[in-house]
Amino acid sequence: MLVDDFDPLKGKRLEILRKDGSVNKKLEPKIDDDILLKAYRTMVLTRVADEKAVKLQRQGRLGAYPPTKGQEASQIGPALAMGPNDWLVWAFRELGGLIYRGVPLWRLYLYWMGNEEGSSYPEGVHATPSVVPVGSQVPHAVGIAYAAKQRKEDTAVVCFFGDGGTSEGDFHEGLNFAGVMRTPNVFICQNNQWAISVPRERQTASKTIAQKAVAYGFPGIQVDGNDVLALYVATKEALERARKGEGPTLIESYTYRMGDHTTSDDATRYRLEKELLEWADRDPIARFRVYLTNRGLWGEEKEKALLEEVSATVEEEVKKAESFPRPTFEDCFRHTFATMPEDLREQMEALRRELPTGRE
Repeated sequence: MLVDDFDPLKGKRLEILRKDGSVNKKLEPKIDDDILLKAYRTMVLTRVADEKAVKLQRQGRLGAYPPTKGQEASQIGPALAMGPNDWLVWAFRELGGLIYRGVPLWRLYLYWMGNEEGSSYPEGVHATPSVVPVGSQVPHAVGIAYAAKQRKEDTAVVCFFGDGGTSEGDFHEGLNFAGVMRTPNVFICQNNQWAISVPRERQTASKTIAQKAVAYGFPGIQVDGNDVLALYVATKEALERARKGEGPTLIESYTYRMGDHTTSDDATRYRLEKELLEWADRDPIARFRVYLTNRGLWGEEKEKALLEEVSATVEEEVKKAESFPRPTFEDCFRHTFATMPEDLREQMEALRRELPTGRE
C-alpha cells in the first residue's frame, strides 16, 4: 500500500511524474491513452477558462473569483480516479475537477456571476454546490459518506479543502467523526502554501498536513500536487479502501497557488517573485505535456489545435452564461428548500409588495 510506503511522519512524498516530464516506471499507472488525453485537455481547458474568468471579473462581468492556476493536477488527478456514483464536495477552487466530472463550464461562470442557477447541475452529476465558508464543507462530506454507508451504497465521497481549512474546527470534527465511523471519505487538502496571506508554516506546527490523519486513526499521504499521475494513484487507492469499508484517507496535495487568493487580493503584497518563479518551473500542465509527448501522444500541431478549440469553447460558454436570464429577488427564497415553507413564502410575498413596481 502506498500509504505504508510513503509515511508522512517520515517526510516521504509520493511523486511519479517528475518536473522534467520523466516518470517513475515502477509506480506509473496503466491509464488508457484516451483517458490521458482527456485529462490533458481538461487541464488546458481549466487554465484557459480560469484566465478568462479573471479577465471577466476585471471587466465587471463576473463577481469576485478564486483563480485556480497551478492547481489543475491537484483537482483533475483525483477526478480521474472517481467512479460514477462517487460524490465531489468542493470548496471554491476546484474548477478542473468539476469540469472533468461533467459540470458545465457555463454553469460555473453563472455561479460566479452571482446567479444561484449556476449551482444547478445536470442529473447524475454528483457534485455539491460551492461552500465558501472555509472548512465548513468537511462535515457535509462526512454526512454524505455516512448516509451512503448506512444505505450500503457503492459510493465514496471526495472532499476538497485548502491548507487554511485545516485550522478550522469543522476540519477536526469532520475527520474525527469519519475516523470513528469509518466512513467512505477521501479528504484532499490542496496545500497551495498560502491561506490568503497566511503562509503554510503559520497554519500548523506539524511537519506535514497529511500526518494529521494519524491522530484520527486512518492513513494520510503527502503527494506532489503538480503530478497528475501521483494524484490519480493516491486517490484510486484511497477510494478502493473506502469502498471495502476500510475507512477514510487524508491526501495532502502539495501544490502552489500561482494567482491571487481571489480577484479581490493582491499576492504581490505578501509573497516574493522568486517563490512564484520557482513554482512556475514545476507547472503541472507543462510537465504532463512532456510526458504525453514522450509517449508519442502529443506534439506541437496537436497543442496548437487544442488551444484554438478550448479557447473557442470558453467563449461559447461565456456567451451561454451571459445570455441566461438574470436572477430576481425571488431566487433568494427559491433555492433554500426543495419545497418552500409557508412562512418563507409569506416573506417573499411581503417583499414583493414592498418593491417598487417593475423592480426585480
